Amino acid sequence: MSELREILGETVTRLFSDLCTKDLLEKCDGGEWPADLWATVEENGLTRPLLPEDKGGVDAGWQAAYVILHAAGRYAAPIPLAETILAGWLLDQAGMDVPDGVLSIVPDSANWAVKAGAVTGSALNVPWASRADHLVGVARVDSGLSVYLASKASIKVEVDHNIARDPRDCVLFDGTVEVSAAPAEFTSETVALYGAMVRSAQMAGALERIIEDTLQYTTDRTQFGKPIGKFQVIQQNMAMAAAEVAAAVMAAQNAFRAAEQGLPDFEAACAKVLAGEAAGMATDICHETHGAIGFTYEHHLHFFTRRLWSWRGEFGAESEWAEQLGRRAAARGADALWSDITARQSANA
Repeated sequence: MSELREILGETVTRLFSDLCTKDLLEKCDGGEWPADLWATVEENGLTRPLLPEDKGGVDAGWQAAYVILHAAGRYAAPIPLAETILAGWLLDQAGMDVPDGVLSIVPDSANWAVKAGAVTGSALNVPWASRADHLVGVARVDSGLSVYLASKASIKVEVDHNIARDPRDCVLFDGTVEVSAAPAEFTSETVALYGAMVRSAQMAGALERIIEDTLQYTTDRTQFGKPIGKFQVIQQNMAMAAAEVAAAVMAAQNAFRAAEQGLPDFEAACAKVLAGEAAGMATDICHETHGAIGFTYEHHLHFFTRRLWSWRGEFGAESEWAEQLGRRAAARGADALWSDITARQSANA
């Protein structure tokens, strides 16, 4: 890890550890906006790690963004940090100015048509739309794709939320938006691809957290005169969960490393698949290991598992990305599979 990322990791860990308390998470569950947390994140430049300095960023790269998003997931930060980072990057790639404030992403609008700067359409499950100052997405303009920036004046929001109580709103577009031609490498799946990648980082952080907390619980909780972590079935279950989580973490790290080299289409898909599979196994095992107490609202475990269940399906579930990977491998042929994988790993080393 570079010195910058090491310093960044210490900073974000301390920040989220101090501010993302159980009391704050409970208040956000009730609909409160964590204004102080968001202000602190903005003041420390954590919303703009990918932007150049002339646009108010720090130009730290995707691997630095991973450090930030991993920490946000580890502490269940109830803010649209991933969305704001990704939205800013999309705008910058299209040569557009990045506005201040909260930004979010419209997950699926690439097939919409924007005419004379106006867009009419609707989108479901838009993250944090009710809290965002602007929404960013990719849509079709004439024969090509463009990045668009929509202000609050051009949208109407029907408020909703996911199982983690984070806003996932229905948005009705009926107004003008700012548009700019997307880079040539952008496709209709660009938002989904990078959205899956940022979610994999958040999931990696949350997965590591629930494993560590559960391991600590197996040491503290005693039954029949000894810690439950001494029982073979507990050890076996935790070993299986930890292996899945380790694979998901490594895949997420690899995807962000690949993003600095070019298009991480293969790596991001793998990261979302492994993160989703790990979330399924690890949340089950961690809740089972905690027993009845782990299912109570008073215990903190649910703040992470509810987000993992929500993030698992966003920007494509693991089944969707696995199917895409399978179709890609089948199209290339069995003889090309190993050479394709090793070539990408060599390029990203």
